[in-house]
Amino acid sequence: MSVKQRLSASVDAELLEAGQAAVAAGAAGSLSEWVNDALRRQAEHDRRLRAAAEFVAAFEAEHGEITDEEREERWRRMSARATVVRGGRVVRPASDDT
Repeated sequence: MSVKQRLSASVDAELLEAGQAAVAAGAAGSLSEWVNDALRRQAEHDRRLRAAAEFVAAFEAEHGEITDEEREERWRRMSARATVVRGGRVVRPASDDT
């Protein structure tokens, strides 16, 4: 178990209400637990963003800058392969030809 420290922080009223609702619904044992989980998720999110930025920088250092045209082409290819689900039904199945 990690060492705990007391914290005094101001939060938006709607976030406090969301935390209290999560505790009331049994989704968290306490408001402190809920806040710890949120801070942990944010720290992990920030770590992943830094890792992604470092990966892109290393890739571009080796292969050259990724252009807007390359990004747009990749987005088009990914979108063409996506399976769209609306209301529980598949609207457009994924295509294997791209």
